[in-house]
Amino acid sequence: MSGSAESPRAWQRMLSGRRLDLLDPSPLDVELEDIAHGLARVARWNGQTHGNHAFSVAQHSLLVEHVAATLMSSATASDRLYALLHDAPEYVIGDMISPFKAVMGGAYKDVESRLQAAIHLRVGLSAQTPARLKKVIKKADSIVAYFEATELAGFETNEAVRIFGRPSGMSADRLDLEPLPTPDAQSRFLNRLNAVLNQVAAA
Repeated sequence: MSGSAESPRAWQRMLSGRRLDLLDPSPLDVELEDIAHGLARVARWNGQTHGNHAFSVAQHSLLVEHVAATLMSSATASDRLYALLHDAPEYVIGDMISPFKAVMGGAYKDVESRLQAAIHLRVGLSAQTPARLKKVIKKADSIVAYFEATELAGFETNEAVRIFGRPSGMSADRLDLEPLPTPDAQSRFLNRLNAVLNQVAAA
């Protein structure tokens, strides 16, 4: 026997033609259209939601941006961009439910954090989300997850409160929780992303 086995492929071919290396992702290989396309096709709750369409990570991200901005007294365009992209790595690695993430442990988080850093650098943000903003986004994420759980994913209220906490100052009727067809979710996310990027550039 001669030579060693070929290393397993660690890159993902994107529809833009880019090859995104999952282990060492480059911001140059991150395309906004790929992010929007992927997130619109990744289902929250592993697809276990009511409605004729999956509730996508693209829709979820739009809601988290909205709630995070509501929680802050004066959210900047950059703050909104961090919130909008908080789950952006899932355009490549999918949305694993929290129990499975816990089983996967550090390897998953390491890949996720590298992708997040590359995405942030691609749009002109710091590689890491600022700590004070990370807390706000996490709270917004939990609020949105609570309403997704109770309105779409069949959770009882007491169960959702135990897992996500009870939201205050927010109600389901203030959020657009109607699952969208994939093309609509994709275009809404991409349009919002471009709008916020323009606001960042103008600031």
